[in-house]
Amino acid sequence: MSEQATTAASGPKVKKFMFVNRKAPYGTIYALESLEVVLITATFDQDVSLVFIDDGVYELAKGQQTKGIGIKNFSPSYRALDGYDVEKLYVDQDSLDQRGLSASDLLVPVEVLDAKQMGELMAQQDVILSF
Repeated sequence: MSEQATTAASGPKVKKFMFVNRKAPYGTIYALESLEVVLITATFDQDVSLVFIDDGVYELAKGQQTKGIGIKNFSPSYRALDGYDVEKLYVDQDSLDQRGLSASDLLVPVEVLDAKQMGELMAQQDVILSF
């Protein structure tokens, strides 16, 4: 049987998509755009994971107050991710440490990885998109 016939018989091929969030949640469109692309990708039944590195860890920080800057706080949307079967959330340990944060300061459960573990995880992905 050809590869194409095998794929057709077993359904669409699932790819591993990793979205790497490196920017602070407000001030640019990167964080919100990433969240939207993650949700779209998840609706196509792909294997989706999110990584938060550098200032991207602030996207998950509890207690964000955006009224003063006139922007809607979209951080509660991260709580809805498991409804889209997006349950693989990873945070870089060094990024948390450098910002005085810990996993308990974040809105949703995450797996905290060191640089080596993060590199190994990234090597397993089919597609990596950085925001």
